[in-house]
Formats: sequence, structure tokens, C-alpha cells
Amino acid sequence: MASYLVQVSYTSEALSALIAKPQDRSAVVAKVIEKLGGKSLGSWLSFGDHDLVMIIEMPNNVSAAALALAAAAGGSCKSVKTTPLLTLAQGLSALRKAGTSGYKPIAAAK
Repeated sequence: MASYLVQVSYTSEALSALIAKPQDRSAVVAKVIEKLGGKSLGSWLSFGDHDLVMIIEMPNNVSAAALALAAAAGGSCKSVKTTPLLTLAQGLSALRKAGTSGYKPIAAAK
């Protein structure tokens, strides 16, 4: 399965509700991920640009997009950013493949 980094920013209303009644939503979200064929590997509250980060595994990009769309449509999130992750082996393979692609930048000398 493919791995993804999910970064969530809550609306001010959602943060107010969580402050008034703190709760761990990871089990609720994990059930949704599982229903879409995936697995939650971990969730962390954070501060800065995002309020929550998760590492998940999903069977494909369509399933990962379905999770992001469902979360964004719920109204509690002002942003949901999903980033596909490559293992180091996959990244090295991509680097090797890029080196054989023959790509030439626009400003490349002839």
C-alpha cells in the first residue's frame, strides 16, 4: 500500500469545540480510513500551519483523495493537504529513472 502524509488545519469553530470538549478523534478517523481500504499509522496534534498530522496507508490515490474530500466536505477542516510518500528505495529508484529520462531544461545549452 502507498503511504501518505495528511496535514489538517481546523476551522476556528472546530478548534473552539475541541477546546470546550477535548477529544481524541483518531479512532473515528481510523474507521473511515479502514472503510476506504487503508490503515492509520499514527496521528499527532501539532501547532504552526497545521493542527493535526497523520501518516496513513491507502491502496491508491483515489482512496486517499476520497478521504481528503470527505474530511474537507465535513466542515470542520479549513484545509486538508495530502502528500504521497515514497520509501527511500522508491525515491532512489525515481532518481535513477530521472537520470535516464533524457529531459532537457528550457534554458539548456544545445
